[in-house]
Amino acid sequence: MAIFFLVSFLASVVGAICGIGGGVVIKPVLDMLGLETVAAISFLSGCTVLSMSCYSVTRSLAKGDSGVDLRTGTPLALGAALGGLVGKQLFELVRSLFADQGMVGAVQAACLGVITLGTLVYTINKSRIPTHKIAAAPVCVAIGLALGVMSSFLGIGGGPINLVVLYFFFSMDTKTAAANSLYIILFSQLASLITTLATRTVPPFRWPVLLVMVAGGIGGGMAGRVLNKRMDNRLVERLFIGLMGLIVAICVYNVWRGLGGAG
Repeated sequence: MAIFFLVSFLASVVGAICGIGGGVVIKPVLDMLGLETVAAISFLSGCTVLSMSCYSVTRSLAKGDSGVDLRTGTPLALGAALGGLVGKQLFELVRSLFADQGMVGAVQAACLGVITLGTLVYTINKSRIPTHKIAAAPVCVAIGLALGVMSSFLGIGGGPINLVVLYFFFSMDTKTAAANSLYIILFSQLASLITTLATRTVPPFRWPVLLVMVAGGIGGGMAGRVLNKRMDNRLVERLFIGLMGLIVAICVYNVWRGLGGAG
């Protein structure tokens, strides 16, 4: 049980600091360790990210220091909620196509690795890339929809792609993007969980593991929120870049392991 708590806690600390939710760390690390099935890991990761983002967002809003741009963030979040429903169904479709769950994990790892690598390249070069300032609500909903589909399908909550989208389409700085990313993640993961419960597609899992991971997620969210206030944009960005490099390496290993298991 200690490994589940440690992974969820540390992932949620960096997730709260960088605005990536933590699932982008939890999912590939637990896939790598092979301690649960692919479906169970996606579900447990989603629940952990939901608990962390719920704490972080509600606490920040209550204290009036969230940094969330409600005019932009709310339509993005609503779109992400709809995307969460679609992404969950997409995951179930992919899972039904492969008898070997290792292949499902390999597909998820490959998608996550490509997205994370693209995010890393963009982040390193973003000072040379012009950004935009989108304000139209329908466009925000459409962007949120795409984010929700990806996060729900991959079981990561939101992850690095949220930050790139907020940088590029809305010209947000690192810490503002982190706050808005967690707001979006909250809605997408809540929608994904509701869909899972409503369609009775909850995978077999161990309740003690869920409780330990949720506790780690909330504890990590508390610690990450405190640390975020003490870090400047440059330090947050450096942490983010280092984390993306690590995730890409883990995803490459998970693809190799999944394909090897399938063979």
